[in-house]
Amino acid sequence: MADSVKITFLGGLGEIGRNCAAVEAEGQIVLLDCGLMFPDVDMPGIDLVLPDFTWLLENKDRVVACILTHGHEDHAGGLSFLLRELSFPIYGSRLTLGLARNRMDEAGVLDRTELIEVHDGERRKIGPFDVEFIPVTHSVPHGFATAFHTAQGVILHSGDWKLDLTPVDGRMTDLARIGAIAKEYGVRMLLSDSTNAEEPGHTASEMSVGEVLRDLFHQHEDKRIIVTCFASHIHRVQQIADAAVATGRTIATLGRSMAKNVALARELNLLQIPDDALVDIDQVGSLQPERVCVISTGSQGEPMSALALMAAGENKWLKVGSGDLVVLSSHAIPGNESAVSKVIDGLYRMGAEVVHSGLAQVHVSGHAMQGELATLLSIASPEFFIPVHGEFRHLTHHARLAMRMGVRTENVLLCEDGDVVEVADGGASFVGEVPAGYLYVDGIVGDVGHGVLRDRRVLSEEGVVVVVVTVDAKSGEVLTGPEIITRGWVYAPEAEDLLEEAKQAVLDGIKQAIDSGGNDYETLRRHVRSALGRFVNERTRRRPMIVPVVMEV
Repeated sequence: MADSVKITFLGGLGEIGRNCAAVEAEGQIVLLDCGLMFPDVDMPGIDLVLPDFTWLLENKDRVVACILTHGHEDHAGGLSFLLRELSFPIYGSRLTLGLARNRMDEAGVLDRTELIEVHDGERRKIGPFDVEFIPVTHSVPHGFATAFHTAQGVILHSGDWKLDLTPVDGRMTDLARIGAIAKEYGVRMLLSDSTNAEEPGHTASEMSVGEVLRDLFHQHEDKRIIVTCFASHIHRVQQIADAAVATGRTIATLGRSMAKNVALARELNLLQIPDDALVDIDQVGSLQPERVCVISTGSQGEPMSALALMAAGENKWLKVGSGDLVVLSSHAIPGNESAVSKVIDGLYRMGAEVVHSGLAQVHVSGHAMQGELATLLSIASPEFFIPVHGEFRHLTHHARLAMRMGVRTENVLLCEDGDVVEVADGGASFVGEVPAGYLYVDGIVGDVGHGVLRDRRVLSEEGVVVVVVTVDAKSGEVLTGPEIITRGWVYAPEAEDLLEEAKQAVLDGIKQAIDSGGNDYETLRRHVRSALGRFVNERTRRRPMIVPVVMEV
C-alpha cells in the first residue's frame, strides 16, 4: 500500500490571486506558490490580501520548502509576509527568484530563506518529492509547470501558461515532455490554470503585439510615445524597446518597479536593449520629444502610480500634452476598470492621444483559452482533474471542459479554498478543510478583521455621529452637553435645527434611563446610543455609526 499524498488549497480557487497550495507526503509539506491579492473596492483602507497562514503556522515544523512556478505577485508576493513567521528554502527559475528577492529584501526577510535556482527540465529531490520543472510560456519569462513524482503517481500542476508557437524568447511550453510523462508514468492528477476557461479558441501570440506596436511607432513619428505595461512583462518591454530602437528613439523607464525589473532582466541577459539607447528619466526633458520612448508602470490606474500622476498633471518627470501618444499595453484586471477609465479620461483632458486594448491589439493574455486547455487535457490524459487559478465560474467551465475531454465525471474535483484532497490507492477524495479566509494587510499583517472592515464601510457610506455628554455620577444629572459632532451624516453649519432636536433626543434618553433607576455608565451609554440612533433613522432614514461618549464626574 503506497503512501498517500494530500493537497491543501490555501488560496487561488474562487478568486484571481492568493495562489497557494500545500503538497504533503510522509509528514512533510512543500508549498506550491505563496501569492497575494489586491483589495476589492469593498475593502476600504486595505493594502493587500494574503492567504490565511493559520494552518501553515500550526504545522510550521513540517514545511520544508516552497516552489515558485513564476514571478508574479499573485504567486510569490505573500512570501515576504510568511517568512516573518517561518523559515524554508525557495525553489524557482533565476528570474523568478530575482523578482522575489527584490520584495523579500525590502521586507528584511532574506536571511530567513535560501534561494535555490532550478532550470528547464531539471528534476530535484525536494522534501519527499521528486519534482520535475517543465517550461511553460506565460506573460513573465521562465515559468514552470511542476510534475511531482510521488508514490501515488505523477501529480502535474500547469502553473500559469499558454501555448505560444512564436514566443519572443523562443521558449515554448514543453508539451512533448508532458506527453512523455503521460506515456511513461501516466498523469494521476492534473491541476490546471482556469483563468481563460470561459474563452473559446486560442490565445494570440505575444509576437502579435510587437507588430501592432511597431505600426504605432511608425504612424506617430512626430510624437513622444509613452507605453505602460506590467513591470514583470519582460517580453512586452522587449517588444516596446525593439520598436523604439527601430525608429531611432531613446528609451527611459518610469516607475521604481519598472527600473528594477529592467535592470534585473538585462543583468540576466533576458532583455536586450543597447546601452546607448537607455537614459535616466531625468534626462528626458533635454531630448527632442519625438525621439523619446518612455516605458512606464501604472497600467492598472493605481492612484499614486506614474501614469495616474501623469493623468493628473502631477508627475515630476513628465507633463503630457498634445504632443504625446500614450499606449496602455495591458488589460484592466477585474475591479480596476473604473480606475483605468479615470486615468484615460485624465490623459485626454491633458491633450494626449491614448491607445488601449479596446482600440488596438496592444495586449494579449498570458493564460490559455479553451482550445489550449483541451490540448493539455488531451496530451496529459489525467485520471483525476482539479481546475485551479480562477474565479468559481472559471473553475466550473474548466471542470466541464475536462469532462468533455474524457475525464470521468466522478474524477473531476471542483475545489475551493480550504479544501483538502487526498490521493490514495483507492482514488482521490475530499478529506477535510482548513482555515482559508482572507488575511488583510493594512500597514501591519493581520491587524484588520471583518469587524473593522464592516465599520469602515459604515463610515464610508453613512458617516459617523459622536455625542459627548457629562453627567453627575450620583444623580445622573447632565452637567455639560450634549455636544454632537458629525462627519458624513449632515453638514453641521447647515443643520443647526436638526442637531438641536438630536440633542433633545439624547436628553430624553438620559432622563428615561434615570427614571428607570439606571444611572451607571453602561446604562447611560446604551440609552444615549439607542435614543440618538432612533432619532437619526426616523428623521433621515440613514444609519451612521453612533459613538456615545459619556463622562461621569
